[in-house]
Amino acid sequence: MSEQTQAGVFGDFGGRFMPEALIAALDGLDVAWQEAMGDAAFVDEFETILRDYAGMPSPLYEATRLSEQVGARILLKREDLNHTGAHKIRNVMGQALLTKRMGKKRVIAETGAGQHGVASATAAAYFGLDCTVYMGAVDTRRQALNVARMHLLGATVVPVESGSATLKDAINEALRDWVATVDHTAYLFGTAAGPHPFPSMVRDFCRGIGDEARAQCLERYGVLPDAIAACVGGGSNAIGLFTAFLEDPDVAVWGFEAGGDGVETGRHAATIGAGRPGVLHGARTYVLQDDDGQTIESHSISAGLDYPGVGPEHAHLAASGRAIYESVTDTEAMDALALLARSEGIIPAIESAHAIAGALRKARELAAEKGPEATVLINLSGRGDKDMGTAIEWFGLGDPDRVTAEPVGEPPEESAP
Repeated sequence: MSEQTQAGVFGDFGGRFMPEALIAALDGLDVAWQEAMGDAAFVDEFETILRDYAGMPSPLYEATRLSEQVGARILLKREDLNHTGAHKIRNVMGQALLTKRMGKKRVIAETGAGQHGVASATAAAYFGLDCTVYMGAVDTRRQALNVARMHLLGATVVPVESGSATLKDAINEALRDWVATVDHTAYLFGTAAGPHPFPSMVRDFCRGIGDEARAQCLERYGVLPDAIAACVGGGSNAIGLFTAFLEDPDVAVWGFEAGGDGVETGRHAATIGAGRPGVLHGARTYVLQDDDGQTIESHSISAGLDYPGVGPEHAHLAASGRAIYESVTDTEAMDALALLARSEGIIPAIESAHAIAGALRKARELAAEKGPEATVLINLSGRGDKDMGTAIEWFGLGDPDRVTAEPVGEPPEESAP
């Protein structure tokens, strides 16, 4: 199980490895968060915002056509239907409400796919806060729609050109900003990584995903699913789903990392599968690194999973064996995106498509063992509007010379029912 032996420490992972200038701010944030979560008025306001403004609880949908194809019952937790189009709004509204309680007027955030940036800009508009979002320059180009949304919502978007110009470098720049402005600025951390208290705080603000799904599954089917699944970059949507099921030993827990071009090629973001323990962004966790301990660049077609680290609780769940983490390649994810679009009329975010691809692969194994009553619950963490540019390029949809009458992204023959 995911025991937390002391504040922010999960087994051999977690903790706080930060510049001295931020220690007092992190201590203050920890105290403010603990006090807020113990205040019924704060919790009630948070739940009211999620219900009336953000559209929670998100539906649990039985994907019948997809189920027929894999021979098992497939349930989708529809976080893509949340306001702003992803699970990120849960975490951000909680952190922004806490910012208001602490009396700060400015927020900063990092973003990869842009979903956390859009959610942060939305929360800032809702609460009347000044907002600056750091985003890798590579990601500003492949997620241009979300950049436009952030601008429209009133946020300043700062493209980060350093390093690989992706999520890791955006976090670095946001931390530099925070060191210089911590007296009046709150950092809305976007994933369940980083120094304590961020991994625990992000988990708790997102855990409604799993709490709702567990209750919905019991109410509708009278039993828990045999397995739950989510994509994992930093790991906020996954830990938000997993937490409610960790004490259910008969529920298998599956996380799917970005395998990029294939782990064997070195161009991937499979941090748990191919990384080693190290320290990244203030926490001890699995990190992609070279023989000298230097962080190496990750790769994924998915901006939201393109990160060389992972949240420390995921590192512990992997090391303890409670959760199983596997990788999904770019090609497998894009095939799953097309398959879900054709089968159910749902275009998922590319991040979520990794969960679909990995979970369907495992579901076929589960169906062979348990039959058609086998149930797999997948968190559909976001919708794919933001990824249409990538999809157009990948499938050749914008090139009249490549467009045919045949559907795109046909799944491999061996994965057919």
